[in-house]
Amino acid sequence: MDNEITIRELKPINIEGGFVIDGFPYAGLANAIATESLINTTSQFKLAGVLDSELFPPISIIRDETPNFPARIFVNEDLKVAVFSAYLTPHESLHREVARTMLKWANDHKCSLIVSSAAVKAEEKPFVIGVASTENAKKRLTDSEIPILKNGTVPGIPGILLNEGSITNTNVIVLLYKGQENGPDFRAGAEICMAMSKLVPGAACDFRTLMSEAENIEQNMKQTEQEAGPLRDAIYG
Repeated sequence: MDNEITIRELKPINIEGGFVIDGFPYAGLANAIATESLINTTSQFKLAGVLDSELFPPISIIRDETPNFPARIFVNEDLKVAVFSAYLTPHESLHREVARTMLKWANDHKCSLIVSSAAVKAEEKPFVIGVASTENAKKRLTDSEIPILKNGTVPGIPGILLNEGSITNTNVIVLLYKGQENGPDFRAGAEICMAMSKLVPGAACDFRTLMSEAENIEQNMKQTEQEAGPLRDAIYG
């Protein structure tokens, strides 16, 4: 079966010099919660495109009486920010294709930075640290007063974004947060959203409001993952 992921743009998009934020959920939901919160708390984000693949579960996600593709692109042209937002966790077989699709789209639209996040097992503070693909991206972390990871491992789509970015001189930053085996992800999502707002000029997060919204986002996403389970099993076995 073809692994290709297609992007269908629904309107002209001009975010030259801007930012792409990876909002795909991974082992936990913190990354997706952070980006959904960013969309909800920063005005003027509009649906601008959808992602589709033969290996995506055949499902429509209904929110506020409206059908939605499982993976979408929201754009704020005033801030020059695009968010890749998804309701479902991509299967491991799609990680390389998702990352390469995102990198190509960002480069085609002449964006200056891709921001993603991933969970790491760590007990020490601070809660959020970063890693960058280029010296330019590393400087952005330093200027934003986000500590930089010295040694470690970044799995999945964020790791592929870093590797590909390092050899193509594409600026990629992955924000790393302390993962947890039990308990809600909305606290981590809120922390990631706050860190993203430091890297993306004009993006703002109201922490108190965000915490309330993030909990609802997490509940909705977990319900969607559960409902899509049989369809996912039919595709991947």
